[in-house]
Amino acid sequence: MSECSFFDQALLKKYNTSGPRYTSYPTALEFSDTFTNQDFVAAIQNSISPDLSLYLHIPFCHSLCYYCGCNKIVTRQKHKADIYLDYLSKDIINRARLCTNKIIRQLHFGGGTPSYLSQQQLTRIIGLLKKQFKFADDIEMSIEIDPREIELELIEHLYSLGFNRISVGVQDTNVKVQQAINRTQSFEFIKQIISRAKSIGFDSVNIDLIYGLPYQTEQSFKQTLLDAQALEADRISLFSYAHLPSRFAAQRKIKDEWLPKAAEKFSLMKQAINTLRQQGYELIGMDHFAKANDELAIAQKKGVLHRNFQGYTTFKNCNLLGFGVSAISAVDNTYSQNCKVLKEYYQSIDEGQQAIEKGLILSQDDLIRQRVISELMCNLYVNKKQVSAQFEIDFDQYFAEEIDSLKIFERDNLLINRGSNIQISPSARLLVRNICMSFDAYMKKHLNQQRFSRVI
Repeated sequence: MSECSFFDQALLKKYNTSGPRYTSYPTALEFSDTFTNQDFVAAIQNSISPDLSLYLHIPFCHSLCYYCGCNKIVTRQKHKADIYLDYLSKDIINRARLCTNKIIRQLHFGGGTPSYLSQQQLTRIIGLLKKQFKFADDIEMSIEIDPREIELELIEHLYSLGFNRISVGVQDTNVKVQQAINRTQSFEFIKQIISRAKSIGFDSVNIDLIYGLPYQTEQSFKQTLLDAQALEADRISLFSYAHLPSRFAAQRKIKDEWLPKAAEKFSLMKQAINTLRQQGYELIGMDHFAKANDELAIAQKKGVLHRNFQGYTTFKNCNLLGFGVSAISAVDNTYSQNCKVLKEYYQSIDEGQQAIEKGLILSQDDLIRQRVISELMCNLYVNKKQVSAQFEIDFDQYFAEEIDSLKIFERDNLLINRGSNIQISPSARLLVRNICMSFDAYMKKHLNQQRFSRVI
């Protein structure tokens, strides 16, 4: 397989600015504390979609990974998880009352470390969810796994509960890199986990890899990519390490001089993308890879790929309900987020309220731009006529200023702006976030602020 056509280093350097990942539009930075629980309830009542996706945030971790920017609580006091599940259960019961006519198509456990929970605790919370909600027969149930603190038998238990997808945090298999990020783990045990999952019937296995970590070199990362190939995962998430020590205290443990320089990081990214494609994976969107027969790859070919707060998905019309501390919901034309601080989350539940801390009711302009940005992020293409018809606008008139701002990308052959559509060129695959920023009405107020990660 030939090398990708989107590694023009001069262009990537030119456009390597900071920007949103657009798991939502508007982004969470626009959420406001003026959003109320009444707004949330109204959104559920107004929604015509019968389908729901559930997300449960489990914040606990056994140890601190220095690269991590997630909302997490590092503790080995297991009883804290029991207390958390008490409150999480109340959260679930409160919201389930609003969704008696909905069907759960997708369930995802994220964190933190969902595999921090014991088998008994997992059984407890899954039992409650099945009691409170109606699960589809073909429900997709996924969970993130930290391979360092589990027994192999957990995989069988997860399968018995109905989980059919797992995601394993690999990140890097080099010991020196692992030590620098405080995440030493056995590659052989990861192989056993994935082999066991496949043998007992899991539908899909994902692994996470990160480039730009301390002490990574092309030679060391070459071995990590070979190790990843040996795992035969169905999907691979390839993330760029965003070093933001001013925002994430744990990252202050990573010294700047340990990190690859910009040119070295670019080489790592290029190496990873080329290698994964040579291994038979297709690039999904901008940072995910899937085998050609995977539903994400098929959805992308058909132009029906979708993106939500968990990343790329095929569940385009599902409302998303988030449970637990910091969890985000996307229902009808609203976004909402639960309290980010555990104590405040508990207090809100104790007071008999939903734990919503902030949110946003999307305006008509938000919805129009959301559609355009989502199409570009997922399918690298937007049909102007369809957008015009859906929202009763003239696309080129409505976006006259934005289309003018796209001319710089046109001059660099990064997109084609036709009368009926906008098509992102293969050479712009890694710069799709930049192009989407042209349609972001909130972007100007965030310029020159270190609120987002670098594009490359």
